[in-house]
Amino acid sequence: MIQRRQTLYLLTIVILGVVLFFVPVLQLTSPETAGLQRMFYLGAEGLEEITPELEFRTDLPPVTMNGLWGLTVATVLIPLLALVDIFLYKNRILQARLNIFLAMLCLGYYALVCMYAWFGKHNLGTDWDLLFGACIPLICFVLTLGATRLILKDEALVRAADRIR
Repeated sequence: MIQRRQTLYLLTIVILGVVLFFVPVLQLTSPETAGLQRMFYLGAEGLEEITPELEFRTDLPPVTMNGLWGLTVATVLIPLLALVDIFLYKNRILQARLNIFLAMLCLGYYALVCMYAWFGKHNLGTDWDLLFGACIPLICFVLTLGATRLILKDEALVRAADRIR
C-alpha cells in the first residue's frame, strides 16, 4: 500500500541503499613516501586506488584488504530487506520485526566501516577520512525507526478497532 507513510520511508531506504552501493564511504591515505601519496576509496565494490600519478609508476606494490565481503553483503541486504519489508504490509508484526533487524544492520554497517578504518590505520599505515556516502546508513537507520513507529501505530489502531467490534 503506497499511500502509507512507512511505505514511502521504506522506498526511500531502498533508493538510498542502491546509491550506497555505488558511492565510497571511506578514504584511506597513505603517508607520502618517495614523493608519492597513495589514496584509496573503500566502498561496497571494494578498495579502489585513486592515485593519479600511479599510472606512471610500476615499482609500487598493489595494496589489498582482505575480507571486504562483509561490507558488500551489508550494502546489498539493506535495500533488499527494505524492499521485502514493503510487501509485508498485511503482517505488520513481522514487518516491524524485520524493520528492527534492518535498523541493527544499518548500525552494523558502521561497525564494519570502523573495523576497516582500524585495519587500514594499523596494518596498512594509512589515515582515514569518512566521505559523504558514510551518512547514508544513518539516514536509513532514522527512516527505519520512523517506519517501525508508524507500523506499530497502525497495528495498535487495528487492534483497537477489533476490540470495538
